[in-house]
Amino acid sequence: MRSGLNKQGHKVIKSQGHKLKATGRRWILLAACSLFFLFFLLGLTSRPKPRVYIRTLKNKHYQLIVEGKPYIVKGVCYNPIPIGESHEYDWWSDKNKPWIVDGKLMQEMGINTIRIYSCGENPEDVKRVMRDLYELYNIRVIVGHWVGLWNYPCPSYGDKEFQQKITKEVLEVVELYKDEPGVLMWVLGNENNYSCLGRVRPWSTEKIDNEPDPQTQIFMRAKIYYSFINELTKKIHEVDPDHPVALGNGELMLLDVANQFCQDIDAVACIIYRGKSFGNLFNSLRTTFDKPIVLTEFGADAYNAYDKKEDEGMQAFFLESQWRHIYENLANEEGAGNCLGGTSFEWSDEWWKHNESDPEGWNIHDTESFWGQGSYYIDAKAGKNINEEWFGIVALSEELENGLNKRTPRKSYYVIKEFWRNPKLKKDDK
Repeated sequence: MRSGLNKQGHKVIKSQGHKLKATGRRWILLAACSLFFLFFLLGLTSRPKPRVYIRTLKNKHYQLIVEGKPYIVKGVCYNPIPIGESHEYDWWSDKNKPWIVDGKLMQEMGINTIRIYSCGENPEDVKRVMRDLYELYNIRVIVGHWVGLWNYPCPSYGDKEFQQKITKEVLEVVELYKDEPGVLMWVLGNENNYSCLGRVRPWSTEKIDNEPDPQTQIFMRAKIYYSFINELTKKIHEVDPDHPVALGNGELMLLDVANQFCQDIDAVACIIYRGKSFGNLFNSLRTTFDKPIVLTEFGADAYNAYDKKEDEGMQAFFLESQWRHIYENLANEEGAGNCLGGTSFEWSDEWWKHNESDPEGWNIHDTESFWGQGSYYIDAKAGKNINEEWFGIVALSEELENGLNKRTPRKSYYVIKEFWRNPKLKKDDK
């Protein structure tokens, strides 16, 4: 009986051992599959962060992050048209490479960003400029597109065919340059919102024209425009998830409408001229359209329209005050915390602006004022006191150096250079 039990016991134990081994293998296989599935999910949900993105801090401030580090946009608008040429001049293919000379001066000043309003026609030329600026001087580019504002005839944002045409143009630009390491962000439009107000390049639709109330007409146009920009933004995000998309907007006008129909935009690229400071701009944006802001056009000219002479000190005074206000509203500073920096208007003077249709006028540094702005109070008594041919922080001379108009930095160049080095230093402490 004992022998039989041993025999049966042996069989039972052997059978149970096989069952235990099989169960163990199943558990190991199940655990391995579970781990694989977990790693797969992690791989899907933990994509590398974009090269450039905007981070919201715990205090609700906004901060631009580039390659994992905070980045303050310290820039200028760039359009290096030589004396004697108009805005149609293709500087991208200039054999004298003005961006090389300018890039060196910019780097010495502390500039890390330029803003361009549109790209040249030859993609290889554009890429060469972007690469030279980035590789030689670590200067990045805010790439703009007019979004049809200056198309002929006037833009028709209510027309689907027009929208499709512009969408195609914009996405082609994004596809061409999204992998360039020097690209910082995209800006859609400049002051296109003014077309909704009927001030610049007005447009309409039959439905809008049948609306008797003028204010409702403005709202209808703005709704169409900002909805289009929102759809365009979503398409850009699909093509390029690595760079923010900003809405180019004149002042804060109609951003209450953008708040309803353009939430997919990453930031507001504001064009603003308010003299010494930007007033309540940053706090107003918080309540109207709570998005980060980069000031993509602001500044002061260097010609005193009242005294009728160049006034570098006046320009430097306004520019330093404006940059100080920008810095006060960066993340973790005392202000609204929604500013990412700015690109002042502009790097060099544009001699062609006063008589842009007359080639003879392109060789004249005209001193006739274009329009008036009382907040630039030093020469406001002149009435019209804004001289658009004199906005450069670098003056151009008819004297040539290596085929280029000689560049002479104005006082504002050195004042802003020093401010960027010591932004906490108050004027009275200097």
